[in-house]
Formats: sequence, C-alpha cells, structure tokens
Amino acid sequence: MSDAVALPLPEPPEAAVGGTPDAEPRLEAGGPLEWHVSGDWTLLALRGRYDEFRQRIAAAAAGPGQPLWDLRALNRLDTAGALTLWQGWGRKPPGRLLWLPEHVTLFAQFLQPAAAPRRQPGLGPSLARAGRNLAGFARHGVDLVALTGRLLLDLVRVLRHPSLIGWREISANIFRTGAQALPITALVGFLVGLTLSYLISRQLKTYGADIFVINILGLAVLRELGPLLAAIIVAGRSGSAMTAQIGVMRVTQELDALSVMGISHTVRLVLPKVVALAVSLPLVALWTSALMLAGGMAAAALQLGLDPLQFAKTLPRVVQPANLWLGWSKSVVFGGLIALLACHFGLRVKPNTESLGLGVTQSVVTAITLVIVVDAVFAVLFSNVGI
Repeated sequence: MSDAVALPLPEPPEAAVGGTPDAEPRLEAGGPLEWHVSGDWTLLALRGRYDEFRQRIAAAAAGPGQPLWDLRALNRLDTAGALTLWQGWGRKPPGRLLWLPEHVTLFAQFLQPAAAPRRQPGLGPSLARAGRNLAGFARHGVDLVALTGRLLLDLVRVLRHPSLIGWREISANIFRTGAQALPITALVGFLVGLTLSYLISRQLKTYGADIFVINILGLAVLRELGPLLAAIIVAGRSGSAMTAQIGVMRVTQELDALSVMGISHTVRLVLPKVVALAVSLPLVALWTSALMLAGGMAAAALQLGLDPLQFAKTLPRVVQPANLWLGWSKSVVFGGLIALLACHFGLRVKPNTESLGLGVTQSVVTAITLVIVVDAVFAVLFSNVGI
C-alpha cells in the first residue's frame, strides 16, 4: 500500500486577501474642474469611510466654478454609495454630471420630493372628527339595540322554561350591587342631605319661612336627588365592576368557551345582572333618600331649632306619595340601563388590557351621562305629577 502524498493547497487569490485594486473606492481629480469617481462605492467597500469621502466630495463641490463629475468608471454602486455622493453634493444634483443609465434609478429616489400630506376633500379636520365620533356613537346605539333585542328574546325563552333562570347569579348580583353598596350610599346621602338642608335653611331663615325646608327637602330628595345620587354611585361602583368582569372573561377567552358550549351570553351573564340591578337599585335609592332626609333633619334641628319629631310628622303631609312612586320607577329604569350599558361595553372589550381599561371608562361615563339624560326626560314627562 503506497503512502499518501500531501498536495500543497493553492494560494488564495489576491481579492480574497486584500481585495483587488479596482474594488477600492477612489475619488480622483482629472483636471482643475473635473472629478473622476471609480472603484466600488458599496456598503462593504465604504465601511468606516463614509465621513471621509463625504467631506472630500463636499470640499470638491464647494470649490470655485462648477466641476464636472464623471461616474462612468464606477464598477459597482449601491444605495449606500449613492447616498454618500448625494450628501457630499449638498443633497442636490451637480450642474455637470456624466453617469451610466443604471445610476439613474439609484439617484432617482433622492430626487423625489417628500410627499405632502393629502388633505381630505370637503370637511375640515374638526368636522371630520365630529363625523367619526357620531359614527362611533351610532354603532354603539345599534349594538345596544341589538343586545336589548337578544335580551328580550332570551327573557321570553326563560319565562317559558323557568329552569333556565339563574337564581344564584341573580341573588349574588343583588348582594354585590345592593347590600354591599349600603355603607357608601349612606355616608354620601347623609352628607349631601346635611349640606343641602343647611343651605336651604340659611335662605329660608332670612324670609321667616323656616317650616318650608321640609317641603323643599322632601320633594327634592324623594323625587330627584335620592334616585339620581344612588344611580350615579352604583354606576361608578357596580357598573364598572360588571364591565371589568365581562371584559376579563373576554381577555381570558371564557366568553369563547361559553359560545363553544352553546351557552347564551345574555342568559348566563346579561340577564341576571340586569334583573338584579333593576331590583336592588330602588332599594338602594330608598335607603339613600332616607339617609339624606336624616341629614336634612339634623341640619334643620341645628340651624333652625326644628324638632326632628315635627319634621317626621310633617313630611308625609307635605309630600305626596306619587313622588315616592315616581322616584322608585325611575330607579328601576336606572338600574336596568346601568347594567345593560355595563354588559354592552364589557362584551365589546378586545382581548387586551388596554381595551379593558378603555371599556370600563366608557361604561361609567356613558352610564352616568344617560342616567342624567333619562332623569331629565322623566322630569319633563311627569312635571305635573305629585306637585
């Protein structure tokens, strides 16, 4: 068996070791007002030497006269090389230039002016923004009407099949939105009644009409302020919680799981919340009104020396029961509206935390706004009732 002979490896070509001389980027003067650009003006060839060539080109272009730039001897030119030349020329083409047809495309991207922002025809930016907001409001209205329709259809279905009623969900929601809201509504109601009675007493005392504080306070609290204050507190407290609960279910894909199992969102989530808040809010409003009257009674006793027993006996005579029933009726509408809006915005939440926070904010703001609007509508429609 013969021994193996080690053959010598061929020497690497000069281009692999140090690069061919023709590949080196060069800028040479061909005369007093003539410059020749040759070699490779590419990203690899100009690496680390951009500033050097840019300054040399800028110095040559800034000289007296209008030099001629000859690019016909270039071996290769890419966007990096073209940009270096363009910046050295002061971001404008020189007056005298000789180049190859393939160079035109590279420099054409720098010759194009920056596109001016397109103006929308017709409406100005303010009116366009108002139009987008109006369109968004209309979409919310359509979705809310659709949710109300599905809720009514499911309500008929539940009444036909009572076994579908979620009594435990309704009971739990009544406890959360009603019983747990009593402390905060008691505190706020008592302080508002105290302040309101104090201010009214100061004015009535000036004219010697102290006893009429019972009329004004009783009518305002039982008819307007009690239900409205309770609805605003519940909208900020319980409405936001409902939206957040359904929104988290959207983020964690629990709503998708309910759909896969064939469980209706309105039967399982929306209907118990609407029924529970429509039942609990009138009770919370009655509790809030009672505490407001208690605060008003305390202020009247301190400011006017009015006996609390006389206040309690006079109140049923000067305030008709129709005002109490009107306040309760409004509370039922307020409760159903707040829960419906909370579920609407919760179901619209997208599976991300930013959308969840935005949905909760929109739910609370919209609920409080619509509660005030509906209260104003009730005030106009029933202006002659109980007065």
